[in-house]
Amino acid sequence: MLSKKTYDTYTEILRSELLPATGCTEPIAVALAGAKLREYLGEMPVKVDVFCSDNIIKNVKGVVVPNSGGLRGVDTAVMLGIIAGDPNADLQVIVRANDEHRQKLREELARGYVTVHLAEGVPSLFIVVKGVSEHHSAEIEIVNKHNNVNRVIVDGKTFVDQHKDSGEDSVGPDKSLLNGRDIIEYAETVDLSEIGDLIESQIRDNTAISWEGLKKRYGAQVGRTLMERSNDVYTRAKARAAAGSDARMNGCPMPVVINCGSGNQGITVSLPVIEFAEEMKCSREKLYRALVLANLMAVHQKKYIGYLSAYCGVASAASAAAAGICWLKGGGYEQIMDTVATSICTIGGMVCDGAKSSCASKIASAVETALTSMDMALKGRHLFHSEGLTMEDQEATIKAVGRMAREGMDYTDIVILNIMLGK
Repeated sequence: MLSKKTYDTYTEILRSELLPATGCTEPIAVALAGAKLREYLGEMPVKVDVFCSDNIIKNVKGVVVPNSGGLRGVDTAVMLGIIAGDPNADLQVIVRANDEHRQKLREELARGYVTVHLAEGVPSLFIVVKGVSEHHSAEIEIVNKHNNVNRVIVDGKTFVDQHKDSGEDSVGPDKSLLNGRDIIEYAETVDLSEIGDLIESQIRDNTAISWEGLKKRYGAQVGRTLMERSNDVYTRAKARAAAGSDARMNGCPMPVVINCGSGNQGITVSLPVIEFAEEMKCSREKLYRALVLANLMAVHQKKYIGYLSAYCGVASAASAAAAGICWLKGGGYEQIMDTVATSICTIGGMVCDGAKSSCASKIASAVETALTSMDMALKGRHLFHSEGLTMEDQEATIKAVGRMAREGMDYTDIVILNIMLGK
């Protein structure tokens, strides 16, 4: 039986992870820092310097900033936050940007007073925005989590200082308590009145942006392409998730409920589960519980990997979605955990080369692998233990793949960024 500490921590994890965000979370985090800068300056800056970790630059470079009029880049994100951002709106900071703001954005960018710098030797999620206005100076630091405003300095005086050197694990509830058995028990027993609002928001928002991606010609149109091929539930599960990413990566301003700091992971972990639950005519309660399981299973994997790395997070999100579907189909602990382990040992090497249109095709591939892994598990089939990264049990496998992603792909991340920057 779950301890009260574990139960309460899992509830807190869901509340801290399942947040609404408009657009890719890396440029949105930059925009949030920009909005905070303007708030503390009290006036428009005349010079702005933005210092970002390599992962932030990688994920901002290729994605359209929502409500920007189709523009991309760190300078666009920070300036839109300065001009139109609501500093109290968290990851929906630029949701109210309008045509007047977009016109001013182009004018301010043309002045060229925003300089972007690569920050070295910093956490993988690191943003510092420094600005000077006619009368004041300010510095905003976001670190370890997209909405974690860690430090604010105005005219040399520190207003906020939560600086910690212990990394992203120190931000938020204790994720070390996550494990497969407890996740399943929590999902099956949690009082849904405590977290139902989160799950309902995830269903509503992520379903809506998926339909938007299927209706319109966003990006590479991966979701639309899949739906034109077939209408079976396996194809629909891939297509619905891919379509949400098609829209989100290409500037759609509709909100997404994220997971592990990522909208693409929030889309991937939820939409396949929703599609299968609809096909199976499951009750709303059963869908909620499957999504609780899937969301926590995704966080469980990412606690070993970190929010940002060279490891494509949709691989872990897709395996977690398939775990939720496995539960819907009557799978128990062994089948659910075999689903995850087989999936991540098959596609866990897929790299993240930044947020952009191709994320949708990676989602489709990851969901396909995860669903195959689920079908294997339900038939009592899995990868052989103690071969490669497949360890003696599923929990050890999850930890091993996480170590490979966090430690082993560090240099991969550097090479990817250098290639993207033409070095």
